[in-house]
Amino acid sequence: MKSISAIALVAFTAIVAANTPVIARDATRSKDAAVAVAPQYDTTHVYVAPEDVDRFAASFLATFGGKSTKQVVATVTPTPSSTTSQLLQTPVGTVSLFGFKTPIPYPFGAERNGYLVADMDEAIKAARGAGADVIVSTFPDPIGRDAVVQWPGGINLQLYWHTTKPDYAAFERIPENRVYVSPDRAAAFTRSFLAFSRGKVVSDDAKAPGLEIGRSDVTYRRIRIESPFGKMVVLVTDGHLPYPYGRETTGYEVADLSSTLGKAKDAGATVLVESYTSSGRSAAFVMFPGGYIAEIHALGPKSASRSDGK
Repeated sequence: MKSISAIALVAFTAIVAANTPVIARDATRSKDAAVAVAPQYDTTHVYVAPEDVDRFAASFLATFGGKSTKQVVATVTPTPSSTTSQLLQTPVGTVSLFGFKTPIPYPFGAERNGYLVADMDEAIKAARGAGADVIVSTFPDPIGRDAVVQWPGGINLQLYWHTTKPDYAAFERIPENRVYVSPDRAAAFTRSFLAFSRGKVVSDDAKAPGLEIGRSDVTYRRIRIESPFGKMVVLVTDGHLPYPYGRETTGYEVADLSSTLGKAKDAGATVLVESYTSSGRSAAFVMFPGGYIAEIHALGPKSASRSDGK
């Protein structure tokens, strides 16, 4: 009996030993799997009054090129509401455009972007694990599932998953998500977002020129992040920001800033901050019909080379 037990124990140990590497590999694979899909599936959320939807769309597309998907009327929130919805797809960034016909349910309208994820359940798990709050639990929409998370510092972002995986062309130039946070929450936000996105800090300038936030008399901290979701710049400030700084959520990179600003003006947009040069790039701030404010920039030769990895 003792001999049989010993044989059984050896056999069981061998089975466990044989399977343990597989289990470990699977766990590692799951842990290392990024939830992001690609930058071209990440959209800036823009809310305008219904009467401004068509004017905004025409102005935005005339400025950056591209096309709009068919406009639909849908419920895109977990509680009853009605909005027009369409995507404005340009070579330098995509906008999810909403024109609500009903009051906008809380907290919608405060989220900055929508990030497509490969698996919603895994994305929610990863976000929570990285320190984010899930402020709107997962809910169905007409083409998939959504949720809204909040990062340290009060940064709201929507996660979405499509029942049928979309197929969009890669951007010619990847836009940057522009996030303003306080010095008190900068470390927590950066750590949290990097853990979730599997991104990396590409630069961290503790004394970036204050001209970039409308205050040429000071410096501020600027952190640039790149991840499978795309680009992000974290602007760490004391909150003493002149208008319109802090109102923009996205920075669009273009080949020729002067030409792009000319197109924007011709299309009914207003230049709020004229072109200036700082840290190897020229930039300006523009307000489109409906009130959407964007930063638009072009890289100088050296910055462009670094961006291309040359």
